[in-house]
Order: sequence, then structure tokens, then C-alpha cells
Amino acid sequence: MAYFESVNKIKFEGAKSTNPFAFKYYNPDEKINGKTMEEILRYSVAYWHTFTADGSDPFGVGTAIRPWGHLKGLDLAKARVEASFELFEKLDVPFFAFHDVDISPEGSTLKETNENLDVIIAMIKDYMKTSKVKLLWNTANMFTNPRYTHGAATSPNADVFAYSAAKVKKGLEVAKELGAENYVFWGGREGYETLLNTDMKLEMDNLARFFHMAVDYAKEIGLNVPFLIEPKPKEPTKHQYDFDVATGLAFLQKYDLTDYFKFNIEANHATLAGHTFEHELRTARINGMLGSVDANQGDMLLGWDTDEFPTDLYTNTLAMYEILKNGGLGKGGLNFDAKVRRGSFDAEDLFHAHIAGMDAFAVGLKVADKLIEDKVLDDFVEERYSSYTKGIGLDIVEGKTNFRELEKYALGLTEISNTSGRTERLKALINQYLLETL
Repeated sequence: MAYFESVNKIKFEGAKSTNPFAFKYYNPDEKINGKTMEEILRYSVAYWHTFTADGSDPFGVGTAIRPWGHLKGLDLAKARVEASFELFEKLDVPFFAFHDVDISPEGSTLKETNENLDVIIAMIKDYMKTSKVKLLWNTANMFTNPRYTHGAATSPNADVFAYSAAKVKKGLEVAKELGAENYVFWGGREGYETLLNTDMKLEMDNLARFFHMAVDYAKEIGLNVPFLIEPKPKEPTKHQYDFDVATGLAFLQKYDLTDYFKFNIEANHATLAGHTFEHELRTARINGMLGSVDANQGDMLLGWDTDEFPTDLYTNTLAMYEILKNGGLGKGGLNFDAKVRRGSFDAEDLFHAHIAGMDAFAVGLKVADKLIEDKVLDDFVEERYSSYTKGIGLDIVEGKTNFRELEKYALGLTEISNTSGRTERLKALINQYLLETL
């Protein structure tokens, strides 16, 4: 059965195309420094937003009109698999990602849940045999069910900890069976509402124990993939333990987990933490911890996780600048953890949204590559910090001085002269490169 009969395979037609079902800037075969756009961007479709979300929000029921919407249970899950591979192939994306309960219904017991999952995993595995699409990552949903009211690995209830461990054990087995490139941990409820009833040290110690158990089991079954932590500052808990990259990195360092984990960074989560997307990418990059990206954007006028498709060219350019400076994403990718707006309820809108995001990041890639090639920012930064390449600055960097010597030097200064940061000039240059690319 075809679920998107009105849509043919999406092809690159160039910027002058008026075809709404065509790429204007994303040409998967175009090479940038010897690699194709497809190889660099490694696009992925997020199963939960694309095939499971129905457009509901806290103020209203779902609005999405989907060809599979009339089905229930495993029949619904099977139809979604059929629809998903049709969409993957028509968009020609190389990857997809999912939570366990996105692809199959949760049963009344863990045994029933796993049996449902096995049915759908077998179906997905069959589809993957004749499709180029691969699994970028999978993860366990440990936030929706009421059992996770107080958290999963950080729950005060040891039974919940055990249940969560069993879920991740199954998830790691699924990752191995489907050849996943990564495995993700998003601690949706790994945090607290109030310190009045919270043993923070025990909760964080338990979270570390949980991660170490996951590492041990992955080794046991021969699953050799990066583990990724996805930071988020709030929603649903007031304060989550994976608030941002810096907080997460401190946790990993404290508990000796840095050899096994990197970060899956989401743009909307970055802004909720009070950072820019590029800040979180830079923090991960300079610490060797950039693993993968959830590509979306938030609405600055709304204080929650709106998960919009990433169409902001300026932000995408700065994001791709960090990714290229990182040498790419390795086994990671750009996963569209984004959903169509509630008013965009037609099935065709799923294609319009992905085309928009894929084109926008393609523009960001081309502009970022040109900025790096021309050393637009590199040259300025190098000159700005040039005082650390000679004299007292070089002594500071090389650890050849101390407070006594620095005091002696400072007492001899008659004046200190700073140079302009040229922020506006640099922003204008980025705009210029953007406009030249378009």
C-alpha cells in the first residue's frame, strides 16, 4: 500500500525551481571538500514526530490527518513502518531514529511490550534489507508512562530503576540487531521538582551506576557504538541533571564515563538552557565530545520545547561551522527531531517540512565551508589573541610565569590598549556570505 501517493521521489532541481516537492539547495551528490552533501549532513528522520505525533498539545486534541490514523495496536504500528520506509525512500534520507514505544505499542507487562517490539523490529529489519536507510540511533522511552513519575534511573523506587534497566537492556539488543550507529540516553525525568524531598547525591550516583551497567552490557553483547547523552534543562522536571553540555560533561568526568559517552545536541534544548545552538556545539567540540545533532529550532517567543523544523539559515550556518570544524559528525548525523505545526495537518506537510530543513542545512553547509576556506573568522580570532603568541602572553600560555613576575610586569605598564571586537562587522560578513551563496 502507498501512503503518500501524491508525492514522488524528491529530487534536486536548484534554487529557481518552483516545484514544492523538490530540493532547491540540498544536492546529495554535490561534493564539498571531497565528500558529498549526503555524507557530510547524514540526515535522519525522527520516527516519533513524523509517524507517531498527532498534533495534540496541552490545549487540544490531535489534528493530524494520516492514512494510518484509523488503525490500532500492532496493526497501527505495522502501517507506520510501511509508511516510514516509503517516506525515507522518497526523501532519500540515509538514516532514521526512534524510541522503543514509537514503533510498537506498550503492553500491560514488560514481557508483552518486548513481544510487541520483537514483531515490529523483525518487520523493520526486513525493510532495511532492501533499503539504503540505516538506524542512526535508538533509545528507550522512560518518561511517558506513570511509572516514571519520579524518574527512571534516578527514581527513589528501586523497582523503577530495575524496570528501566530492563528497558535499556532490550534497547541495546535492538541496536545491535538493527546495526545502529549510536545509542542515545535522554533523561526526560532524570531530575527533581524540589530539593525538599530529594537525595540528589544518591540520585546522581544511581544514574552513574545505570550508565556503567549499560556500558558493561554493551561490551558483553559486542555492541560497539558511541553512547550519546542528550542534554535538556527543563520540561518536564524543574531541574534536570543533564541541564546542558557543560553540566553533562562534569557528570561524565566525575563518574569516569568520558571514554564511553558523547553528546547528542538539540538546538531547541540549547536555547531553553539559555545558550545558543552553536555554544552547545562549541562546548562539546572543544572537549572532543560532539557526537550527533537533533536538528530543530525553538520559538523565542515561547518558553517551551516547540521542536520546529530548522529553517533559520543564520543559525544553521553557525551550527555547520562548528560541525565542519569538528571534522564532521563521525557516526552521528543531523536528525530532524522536529514536528510539523499543529495547523500543518496534511500528510504532504511531512515532506514540505523535511525539504525545508534539508535545504536550510545544505545552505548552512555551503556558507560555513566558504567561511572556513576563506578563514574569515579564523584570521580575526588569531589576530585578536595574538598577544598570547609572544612576550608575556606566551609565557602565560606555556606556564613560564607566576603572580610575582606578572605583578612586576603589570607595574611597568603605562597604559593598556584593547582592540575592538568588531562584532557587527563579523555579523555583516556572515550575512554577505549567506547572500552570495543564495
